[in-house]
Amino acid sequence: MATKTQEGAEAGTEAQGDETVVDATTEREAARADAVEEETRAERESAAEEEQEPAAGAGQPEPGKEKTPSGVGQGAGAVVSAALGFVSLSGGWIGTVAGAREQLVGQLRTSSTAGVATQIKAVYGNAWHTTALWAGLFALAALLTGVVVLARPAFGTPGRPQAPWIKSVAWAGVVLGVVGLLLAVLKYSDALLALPSAS
Repeated sequence: MATKTQEGAEAGTEAQGDETVVDATTEREAARADAVEEETRAERESAAEEEQEPAAGAGQPEPGKEKTPSGVGQGAGAVVSAALGFVSLSGGWIGTVAGAREQLVGQLRTSSTAGVATQIKAVYGNAWHTTALWAGLFALAALLTGVVVLARPAFGTPGRPQAPWIKSVAWAGVVLGVVGLLLAVLKYSDALLALPSAS
C-alpha cells in the first residue's frame, strides 16, 4: 500500500515537473515571438522614416556639403570681356554705322559753298570722332567686365581658386580694353591720324 502511495506521489511530482517545463518553454517562445515582432516593427518604422526624409529635405544640401559655384558665369564674363576688347580695336559694326551716319549728316548740313576745312571737318572729322567714341565705349566695357571677373573670387566661396583659363581670358580682355581705350582717346583728340590740313 505504501509503495502505491509513493508511486502516486512520484507520478504527481513528475506531472508537476512536466507542467512546469511546458510552462517555461511556452513563456520562452512567447517572449521570443514578442522580441521578433518588436524588431520587425522597429525595422518598418525606420524604413518609413528613411523614405520620408528625402521627400522632406528635397532640394536642400546635406549638412557639410555646401553648393559650390561652377564658374560658368565667370568664364562667360571673361569671354565677353575679351570679345568687347577685340571689338574696340576693330571698330565694330555699331561704330561703323554711327560713323557713316555722322558723315551723311555732315554732307547734308554743309553747303557746297563752305570752305574746304569746314567740309573736311563736317564730313570726315565728326565721323572719325564718332567712331573713336564708340570704340572707347566698347574698350571701357571690356576693361570693366574683365576687372569684375578677376575680382569675383574675392567675394565668392573662400578657398575656391579661379580656373586658370578664366584668369587668362579675363586678363586678355583687360589688356585689350586698356589698349582700345588708349587708341580711342588718341583718335578722338586727333593725336593719332589727325585730319589732313586744308591749306
